[in-house]
Amino acid sequence: MTQYMMTVHVGEEVYSAAPSDDTQKMYAQVDAFNNELRASGAWVFAGGLHPASTATVVTMKDGETITTDGPYMETKEHIGGFWVITAPDLDAALVWAAKGSAACMGPVEIRPFQTEPTEG
Repeated sequence: MTQYMMTVHVGEEVYSAAPSDDTQKMYAQVDAFNNELRASGAWVFAGGLHPASTATVVTMKDGETITTDGPYMETKEHIGGFWVITAPDLDAALVWAAKGSAACMGPVEIRPFQTEPTEG
């Protein structure tokens, strides 16, 4: 089984908007989706993230640690949350990504983890 990361992309306005009926609906749908992932055995780990404005970028350069406030990339959308799942193949993972997108009412990107090199 391959592990995949599914990332949810949101605009910063999502964090600043007051909770609405749509937001509450989305939370309930994501909870149901998480339960479905767990029941299927595909669940590995998931989490929602605070706004990108709370990020700190850490860079090691010439033996010195440099920290910078804010997101690494200046974009209109950032990762708002993620799931790590297991699936037998990309087709199965894409089914989960579609369900995740429906649950969170937004785009979900899915990418496989790199395989570990074999020793010897």
